[in-house]
Amino acid sequence: MITREQIDIVLDHPVHDARGDKIGDARHVFFDDVTGEPEWVSVRTGLFGTSESFVPIHDAALVEDHLEVPFAKDQVKDAPNVDIDAGGHLSEQEEQRLYQYYGIDWDASWQDPHGGTGRTTGTTGTTGTTGTVGASDEAMTRSEEEMHVGVERREAGRARLRKYVVTEEQQYTVPVRHEEVRVEREPITDANRDRAMTGPDITEAEHDVTLYEEQPVVETRAVPKERVRLTTEEVTEEETVTGEVRKERIESEGTGEHGDRRRRP
Repeated sequence: MITREQIDIVLDHPVHDARGDKIGDARHVFFDDVTGEPEWVSVRTGLFGTSESFVPIHDAALVEDHLEVPFAKDQVKDAPNVDIDAGGHLSEQEEQRLYQYYGIDWDASWQDPHGGTGRTTGTTGTTGTTGTVGASDEAMTRSEEEMHVGVERREAGRARLRKYVVTEEQQYTVPVRHEEVRVEREPITDANRDRAMTGPDITEAEHDVTLYEEQPVVETRAVPKERVRLTTEEVTEEETVTGEVRKERIESEGTGEHGDRRRRP
């Protein structure tokens, strides 16, 4: 159980569920008006901490530098939204809604002076000042919501390099040579007479000549041509976001200020 002396340690510190997952940061602690003990803690959740959820603090425990509550993260984040009056109190109806949501016996908690509630609770915020009504401090705390805008990195798409094979036809013209037979005749002269007179006078004979030709030959080989890779670069653009923030306003009655806003009897 969290005591009043531990409130300063709780505020603005992480709140984890029973599995150790972070739910958010503790924003306010609400006290029981009858027992004066801490009863609820509001946890700032959502993107950039834009939402607050109420969770019972009775069975919570301080673990190292964070508050651990016996409820699941999704259960806390989906808790019903409640309205807090100008004095920083929960109404009986709002508190009953929260008890029913968390499965806590409303009648049993009302009868148990240590675990029960006085139906309305005061709040201590992150500034450390108290918002309880009827205490020695007669001041009223005015609070405002501030919008904090950040960025988150998420996957926007994927790019892929894919290599595939295509076949195309190419034509080249190359010179090719071949041999052809040509008959040459020469008269008998003194220079060739001796070679011409060798052999028999009259006979049959054959003489073969081998002819050669060139033919085109095609072969292919893989030759590296270039290297291709994917790279990324960051491009900065400006986007405008719009959000709503709530602000508390305090008006006085019966003081003569702002047009003498006195209550009529």
